Amino acid sequence: MGRNSPCASCKLLKRRCAKDCIFAPYFHSVDLHKFAIVHKVFGASNVSKMLQELPVHCRADAVSSLLYEANARMRDPVYGCAGAISQLQNQVSELKMQLAVAQAEILCIKMQQDPATAMVGGTPPQTLDSADYIGQYEKSCFLGDNNGLMMTPPHYHNLASSATSVVIHGSLNREYFGI
Repeated sequence: MGRNSPCASCKLLKRRCAKDCIFAPYFHSVDLHKFAIVHKVFGASNVSKMLQELPVHCRADAVSSLLYEANARMRDPVYGCAGAISQLQNQVSELKMQLAVAQAEILCIKMQQDPATAMVGGTPPQTLDSADYIGQYEKSCFLGDNNGLMMTPPHYHNLASSATSVVIHGSLNREYFGI
């Protein structure tokens, strides 16, 4: 292969780097810190066994995954990358809720500007300003009403907007939030 210096693994473990070293293609001598993290979390022997069990074309992806998990374990020793994923999922859920509230506010504003387009069956819907809707939303989500789910008020169901031709059918249900 024409290597002048040992790979990061052999350098860290202070051994001679063999011509067929399994670590050499993935942990170059300049990437000593990468192997050190992977070695600290998984151990060189375990990493070697994992790489040997994989086909050659899958090993680079496996090393990348091991490095990612090892970095996550260094930051969060208990949960590792699962903790990071959980945190991101919670953030997505919060952002979806904020989006739903913003959409409800937009709907309230549209209804206040042109109540004629919000009529269903010839009868105008009850008026509910965005503050009331947000208050109901917070109560239902945070006080446990409706099993912690935000439900749309009945007068928002099946409202057609002439400007967008959108019909709202309880869009704030379990499927919307991915629950």
